[in-house]
Amino acid sequence: MNGSREDDWWVYMVRCRDGTLYTGIARDVEARVALHNAGRGARYTRGRGPVTLVYRQPGGSRGDAQRREAALKALSRAAKEALIGD
Repeated sequence: MNGSREDDWWVYMVRCRDGTLYTGIARDVEARVALHNAGRGARYTRGRGPVTLVYRQPGGSRGDAQRREAALKALSRAAKEALIGD
């Protein structure tokens, strides 16, 4: 297992400067948000920073986290906002 735990993935959402939401997965959410803010994260967030972390949840294994990420991305904007609590 390469010395890593299966359950150390997180699913997260950030709000970009333009108000849009980006959903991703990471092992270290804070470091990933820092990458987004440094312009070295996902292509989508480049030029839309700074981003603010608005949601995260344990994702389990990488595969489980990817499935949850896909489910969150499929939600409507209103459903995402309700999940975040805004």
